[in-house]
Amino acid sequence: MSRLSTPRAPPSFAALVQSFFTEHLTQQRAMSPRTVATYRDGFVLFLDFATVQLHRQPTTMRLQDITPALILAFLDHLERDRGNAVRTRNARLAALRAFLKFAGHRDVEALHVVEQALGVPMKRFERPMLGFLSREEMLAIIGKPGPNWTTQRDHLLLHMLYNTGARV
Repeated sequence: MSRLSTPRAPPSFAALVQSFFTEHLTQQRAMSPRTVATYRDGFVLFLDFATVQLHRQPTTMRLQDITPALILAFLDHLERDRGNAVRTRNARLAALRAFLKFAGHRDVEALHVVEQALGVPMKRFERPMLGFLSREEMLAIIGKPGPNWTTQRDHLLLHMLYNTGARV
């Protein structure tokens, strides 16, 4: 006698979001409360944006609604309308990607849509060059050692760092 298993319905979008924040991030991944708060803030911004774009409340959204076009429009909105830097934009995208990877494991029927949405790339940005002090500026910082032991120690450390070309 064979057992036929009844297929389970895929979890709702709201259930996925809730389990992502309450189980996955906090319990399974043990992320810090600040990281969870950052992910939450990014997700709230995304849901607000998606509500306007899709004319649907978050409670009626489906995982299939999160398309690459919607994600790209959201990222453009962050940069253009909210004035976010590229790093902030990429951090919001990282939060969305983490959710999509989690959701793809829970809702296999939406795996193709999730895979497409995960294809949205991070935006490249220029890292600022580190500045350096001129010889005169460094000599002004080093100055003369003070009378106590700690200032003499600091003076020696700064001299050693300067003379070896180390970056601080």
